[in-house]
Amino acid sequence: MPAKRIDISNIGIVTFTKLARSRSIRLSISQRGVRVSMPPWTPYAAAISFVNQQSDWIQQQLGKHTTQELHDGQKIGKLHTLQFEVISDTQAITSRVTPTKLLVRHYAHEAITSPAVQARARTAAIRALRKETLQLLKPRLTALAEAHSFTFGTVQAKELTRRWGSCDSHHNITLNLYLMQLEWPEIDYVLCHELTHTEHMNHGEDFWTRLIAVLPSARRLAKTVRHTQPALIPSKSATALDDDMAY
Repeated sequence: MPAKRIDISNIGIVTFTKLARSRSIRLSISQRGVRVSMPPWTPYAAAISFVNQQSDWIQQQLGKHTTQELHDGQKIGKLHTLQFEVISDTQAITSRVTPTKLLVRHYAHEAITSPAVQARARTAAIRALRKETLQLLKPRLTALAEAHSFTFGTVQAKELTRRWGSCDSHHNITLNLYLMQLEWPEIDYVLCHELTHTEHMNHGEDFWTRLIAVLPSARRLAKTVRHTQPALIPSKSATALDDDMAY
């Protein structure tokens, strides 16, 4: 399934995917951004031309899917601060994730609030949250497993819209990268919840008995997490490191 991510002027990052089952160029827009599926034999240039023809409509749709505008100085996850940088028309539009900063470049004629720049910033923010999830939560999951005699397989970070995590029958765990925006007690609840699924795949009495033995506040935290919608919600204030990292 060949795919390319291309930054298109006035739109932002667009993901082009060639699918064997596709018979025509199809365009979809969601909170994950702009995606184009296309037949394997279709040149990328043709798909890019199609996207440019739909530019006005795409910008309108992107505006509808933007849940919260991203602004300079906001905090993304636990480690990163968002920073916009104006560049000259001769420079390439790029975004970069450093250990503590999320740098998003844009041209002077592009407003930070424009759909194209916002889409670019959101894509970079997802990259930062994915890095944080693997950097911070994978070792935390390992430590919790060792402390409470759990065993698990692989760990991966994904952008999920409804679930905070999952555990399959092979004990492989998937963590929602939006977890990095929760408080640490809530994050630990999700980690312990998925670890408990390595022993109990349902939510029966045995599951809750084991989970509460590991985390006595599990039921209270479950209510908070259950009523929190996974989404990109940056903090208003920004510091390089979160004070609650010591939890």
